[in-house]
Amino acid sequence: MPSAVSRRWRPRSLLQLVLLAFLMVMLPLAVLMFQAGQALSELSRLADVSAHQAVEETRRARTLGALALKMERAARQYAVVEDDSLLDIYDERLAEFRRLLASQRSLLPDDPDVRALGDQLDQLAELPDLPLEAFKERLTAFLSLADKTEAMQAATNQRIDRRLDDIRQRAKDVQTRLWWQTAALVSASLLLMLLFTGLIIRPIRQIERYILGIGSDDQHQAKVAVQGPAELVRLGDRLDWLSSRLDELEEQKQQFLRHMSHELKTPLASVREGSSLLTDGVAGELTQHQREILELIDASGGELQQLIEQLLDYNLLQHNRRLESELRDLATLVKEVLAKHRLALQNKGMQVECFDGPLNGWIDPTATSRILDNLVSNAIAYGEDGGQLEIRGRSCSTSLTLEVANSGEAIAEEDRQHLFEAFYQGRIRRKGALKGSGVGLAVAADCARLQEGTLELVEDRLAVCFRLTLPQTDEEWHRE
Repeated sequence: MPSAVSRRWRPRSLLQLVLLAFLMVMLPLAVLMFQAGQALSELSRLADVSAHQAVEETRRARTLGALALKMERAARQYAVVEDDSLLDIYDERLAEFRRLLASQRSLLPDDPDVRALGDQLDQLAELPDLPLEAFKERLTAFLSLADKTEAMQAATNQRIDRRLDDIRQRAKDVQTRLWWQTAALVSASLLLMLLFTGLIIRPIRQIERYILGIGSDDQHQAKVAVQGPAELVRLGDRLDWLSSRLDELEEQKQQFLRHMSHELKTPLASVREGSSLLTDGVAGELTQHQREILELIDASGGELQQLIEQLLDYNLLQHNRRLESELRDLATLVKEVLAKHRLALQNKGMQVECFDGPLNGWIDPTATSRILDNLVSNAIAYGEDGGQLEIRGRSCSTSLTLEVANSGEAIAEEDRQHLFEAFYQGRIRRKGALKGSGVGLAVAADCARLQEGTLELVEDRLAVCFRLTLPQTDEEWHRE
């Protein structure tokens, strides 16, 4: 049930997941752009309104100053020429001054100079009704009117400056707020990117681990339940089917090799037993030519049996058989291997030089014997007739080293990098009636690898030299 629920909320395709990721990542950025646009629009509107008001208020303050001068000029002209038309002009300027002052009072309601101007206008409004002498005496009031008007203009400019300062502070606040919003929303976008990247990458990595498990032939590799888009889930199912199919094929291969080993070794044993009986004269005395033919049949049967055993060894090593180390004398082990090839070496006419023992070390005797057996077999098969075969050994506190070198034709440069690949046939062909299988060196390399050692082709005074290096820890070296 939980898997069904989780699958219900999972995007049905990789395209849907990518599109959803794009939309979710772009959403915080879109919100940020919208809020930035709103903030800039608000600041622009506020700046526009403030600029308009500042121009209007400054113009009104200047107009009041000009009206005060015109009122004073009209009053003084009337005091000189006593023309009633000048009083009419004075009344018009006074009325306009009152109107503009009322607008300015709404701008500066608490300014004492504005209130004083209102009181003074009431006094100046009485001038036309005064006698001429009293009229002239009251003209000094215009000096105070001019001072109050200038003070009002200064107060207006200060108010405009404060408003500009408020706009600047508002802009700084908006900028700070936008920075914080940018940091928060960009961080949200980054987190969403990481989230959706994980949702996309996780099933791919699950599939990658599954493929590596299949490729490494890990028998304990559990099935990976891929969780993600439908395409990747289906791919995981296909890999599961492929893994099952490979297991089936591997089992069929093992079964085939088991059956073939039995089917081949049984008649081969009969052939070799029959040739041995004929050689012993059970069916009568043989001529020299007949003995040579039987020896050829027996030698070919031995080579065929060796090839079958190599194939079985290679198949066994592919399943990483656990090795068991023992403290053994390598010189004795080498002599045992050479004893198995004594007749072949005599027929080849090869001169054998082997190091003197003892050379003790912690090794797996079976695996090391396979390595030496394959190397000696290759030296016999590919070395020159009447040539040399040298086996050298040395030890130190951290490793054992064995070298098997033979004279003859050197290995071609293009074959060197493929020497330890299974079933690879080089340019030099095996001598004898039976051709090689190409798994001998692969088996030897696997035996070295299982002992955490190395097998490599090295330069030597002889044509071909293989060096086997087996690690020896200090604990193993001193353990008896």
